Amino acid sequence: MIPEIHIEDYNYGLDDERIAKYPLPERDATKLLHYRAGQIDEKTFRDLPDLLSSETLMVFNDTKVVPARLHFQRESGAHIEIFCLEPVDPVEYNLAFGTISECSWKCVIGNAKKWKEDVLHLYNPASDNILEALSLRAKLLHREGQTGIVHFSWQGGAPFSKVLELAGTVPIPPYLNRESEEVDTQRYQTVYAHIRGSVAAPTAGLHFTQAVLDRLRDKGIDMETVCLHVGAGTFLPVKSSLVSEHPMHREPFVVSRALIERLAHKNGPLLAVGTTSVRTLESLYYVGVSCLERGVPQDVEQWAPYTREYPYSTDEALMAIVKYLDDNKLDNLVAGTRIIIVPGFRFRLVDKLVTNFHQPESTLILLVSAFVNGDWRSIYEYALKHNFRFLSYGDSSLLERG
Repeated sequence: MIPEIHIEDYNYGLDDERIAKYPLPERDATKLLHYRAGQIDEKTFRDLPDLLSSETLMVFNDTKVVPARLHFQRESGAHIEIFCLEPVDPVEYNLAFGTISECSWKCVIGNAKKWKEDVLHLYNPASDNILEALSLRAKLLHREGQTGIVHFSWQGGAPFSKVLELAGTVPIPPYLNRESEEVDTQRYQTVYAHIRGSVAAPTAGLHFTQAVLDRLRDKGIDMETVCLHVGAGTFLPVKSSLVSEHPMHREPFVVSRALIERLAHKNGPLLAVGTTSVRTLESLYYVGVSCLERGVPQDVEQWAPYTREYPYSTDEALMAIVKYLDDNKLDNLVAGTRIIIVPGFRFRLVDKLVTNFHQPESTLILLVSAFVNGDWRSIYEYALKHNFRFLSYGDSSLLERG
């Protein structure tokens, strides 16, 4: 049964001055709230290795943020901002980034009403010669509200990934209330970012430094990666009072066969770095169910965990994916998820979570509440009273399930 949850029950007072507008000079100098069995301790993020046992398996999301915000200008002088969300033609990310003359993307369009049928040219106020040579143009193929399908074309033979590096800016969260700056190019990216495709950073990972990663390895803690490309839906507020009326956007993910098999036979605790890693890992069970019942992996729908009882163990579901991959000689599972994790969710894989402090009335607050059996408010009240910094560039927490 789909839970009846009112989003206003997950509100709290967050003043603007509590939102971290910029990162601290050192990534791992942020504060870390440790929640375990209802008890809260305050640490520094670089203390994280001391809080984990050597049997812990950590899973990181190694997606990479792309500079997906582009600014164009009409002949009339009107400025149009185009924010690339996901590729449409070609639909696969690596192919889209590798195109050398044209591609089409689903985009959020700022000032959309002023864009008629004309082809836009890249806004280049400094008359930069490199940008001039690109001759990047945008044509609107289809519009639906503030989003649309935009066809990009350019000259010079550079891949679209390079075009974005040259012409785009980092799409920092709108709640920072400022334009992207040079500091964001480096700091709104994890040190282990690897696979391009996200328009928002998996922010729990922003605290990790090479020194922290080395200390984790020295302790014998194993670290693995998944890849879920974070979409702009992560910024969308829950507008309806009933959470059941909020649509989750599809996000593509990739998990290796080796990791899936390892998860099926794990002995120690599984720690997910960030809510995107949680959503990827917990989606695996439902992908496994589709392999058991339909013979093929399918995308995980938003309310799949709540609409029926499942007779399969976690190991059965995971090994069904492994069998499918082996039968088809595949090394990786490629799928998508719209899963929403709310109070009442049954966690099947993740035992511990590193995550930041999230916006009021957000789906991420719902996930945290589900993870700590409803005790989210005591965590957030402690953070507010003890001057923790909030949201993407803020402090973090290590949460342990009972």
